[in-house]
Order: sequence, then structure tokens, then C-alpha cells
Amino acid sequence: MTTRFMDLHTGAKGFIMPNAWDPGTARLLEAEGFPAIGSTSAGIAFSLGKQDYNVSDPTRSVQKDEMFACLRKIAEAVSIPVNGDLEAGYGDAPDAVANTIGLAIATGLAGGNIEDKKPYADELYEEELAVERIAAAAATIRASGTSFVLTARTDAYRPYLADTLETVIRRANRFLEAGATCIFAPGIDDLPTIKTLVKEVAGPINIVAGLYTPDGNAHDMIKAGAQRISLGGSIARSTLGYIKQCAERLRDDGDFNFPAPQISQDDLNDLFA
Repeated sequence: MTTRFMDLHTGAKGFIMPNAWDPGTARLLEAEGFPAIGSTSAGIAFSLGKQDYNVSDPTRSVQKDEMFACLRKIAEAVSIPVNGDLEAGYGDAPDAVANTIGLAIATGLAGGNIEDKKPYADELYEEELAVERIAAAAATIRASGTSFVLTARTDAYRPYLADTLETVIRRANRFLEAGATCIFAPGIDDLPTIKTLVKEVAGPINIVAGLYTPDGNAHDMIKAGAQRISLGGSIARSTLGYIKQCAERLRDDGDFNFPAPQISQDDLNDLFA
């Protein structure tokens, strides 16, 4: 499975990798023909009634054992590669990140993201430490003998800072030199900046679509040079938004003729057979 996923990152054409948060959504996305799926820490957190990203109270976030229990179920539910949202690696030290990558491989994931943003704080890891964390993860992958796809995520892009793109590019290339396979820089979703990133970064680029705006088109992003398009928590948030809309109509008007068509019981039973 890791080889299949690696091949998607070295192919001539990019691919779309939507994000699931449980076995059911994973199976549904697989049935729609996507070559791989990712997990979404946001979707998993919200499905468990917990918070995600910029969480100040650690008790309100999904803990490592909870997350990996969900990731294992997702990976076991499908026959396509699954990329895990491994957040910041569940520990500051390089050894902790290496341990998380080893667990991801044992769980059956084909790849995983490691962030350079500190959990529970709106700041990045110091650059040297961030590089060491990626290097430790890469060493674990080499020792495993697999083609596990290591995606280094940098949260350095801050549009209000003059040199923000230069910081992203510098960190990205250092992460690739340390052994990352792919680079993921949230916040970059406009075509000119994608083209600059593709030109200046010496490896495959993941663009997350729909993070800040529903505008844009995944196929256009691939044409601009992005190798992988993910959706992060967008589908999960849209699903929760639809549930809220249905609940409001039912509460206020007694209306259970909901706006979007249902998937029939028979079709769902067939999907999950």
C-alpha cells in the first residue's frame, strides 16, 4: 500500500485526496473512485465532541490513543492508501515523532503528515528542531523498509507577513533534505502562489482546498503543478453544517423534507456490504 501511495506522488499527474473521519466516510469516498484518502483530525475530533487546532485546553483535544484507534478503523475499512493526519507527532522531541511514525506504519497507514506548529500554542517549532523532527521520522521510515510517504507540514504561511512565502520555501526545502517526501503548506490556495511554490520547492506539493474559502478548483490547482489536493476538515464541517441546517428546519418549521437527497437504505447497505 505504501508503494501505491508513493507512486501517486511521483506520477506525471497530480491527484485529489479527500479526507474521511470514520470507516463509513472512508468507504463512501473510496466508492467514488479516489485513488487515496486522508484522515482529518478536525473531522475525527468533532465526531468525538472534541476540539481541533489552536486548542488551549489539552483535555478538549483528541489524545494519541484515541486518534490511532480511529485511524486504524479507517485504514482497515478501505483497500486504497490512507494518509494520516498525525498533527505535530504527539510530542516535541524528535524521538516522540519517530515513535508516532512507527505506530502509523504499524497501524497500516500509507503516509502521514507531521506539522511544525506547536500544539496548544500559536507558534512554530524553532527551525532546527523542526528539521530534526522530520529527520527522525524519515529515519524510522528507512528502518521499516517501507515506502511510507512522509509529508512535512509547515504552518509558516502568514499572508500579513512580508517574507512569509520565503519562510515557507526555506523550511520546505530543508524538510525535503531531511527526508520528507511531500510538502504541505496550509493557507496557500491561489494559483499564482501555488505556481511559485511548485517552482521553488524541490518536491511534491500538497495544497489543502477549501480551508479559508470555497473558491477555486482542485483540477486547476493540479494544472498549476500541485501533486496532491486534500480537503482537510472541509467535508466534515460541511456535513455538520448540513445537520445543523436540517435540525433548524425541523425545530422551527417541523420540516423534515431536507434540502439534499438522501442515499437510500439499500444503496448504503450495498456500499457497506
